[in-house]
Amino acid sequence: MRAALDAEAIMIATEDVLRKHGPAKATVVDVARVLGVSHAAVYRHFPSKAALREAVARRWLNRNLGDLAGVASSPARPAPERLRTWITLLFHRKREGAVTEPDLFATVGVLAKENSIVITEHIETLYRQLETIIEDGIVAGDFAFPGGAPAAARAVFDATQAFHAPQYAAQWPLPDRDAALTALCVLILNGLRPA
Repeated sequence: MRAALDAEAIMIATEDVLRKHGPAKATVVDVARVLGVSHAAVYRHFPSKAALREAVARRWLNRNLGDLAGVASSPARPAPERLRTWITLLFHRKREGAVTEPDLFATVGVLAKENSIVITEHIETLYRQLETIIEDGIVAGDFAFPGGAPAAARAVFDATQAFHAPQYAAQWPLPDRDAALTALCVLILNGLRPA
């Protein structure tokens, strides 16, 4: 007897199909075939292929980047240490995802190019985490920035694009990337230090 079909089972099957076929060739029919159901059964849970792909991307992002929130909201650690850890962890998680789950990472990249709501939400979450760290640093006197934490968060996010934006993924395995990120963190932290 087959287990009841639910959204979680569909997303797990979709991940398997994406790993096997890649985001360009994976179809809802492929997912339904893996589950032993009709494609209409899948559509009862997800109204479109795009909705299913977005749900899978959201799940993947939450699974791979969920621990960033803990770094951002850990006020017991000094803000400069948290910021360096957060930036480094974001890079390592993205690089690891691109290497170990390239087809799921590619799906996230496709959604980024399509200006998906999932990617917009993801970026806004990252901004809020950066703002939290930087605001704590401003309050503690460790950071200062014209425009305050929101402007600083956007500047840090933009400055670190080469280490988290999908279009740079081909560069991430290069042997100099960790040293380059370390140098960038030093530059960012020095730039945020009060004059």
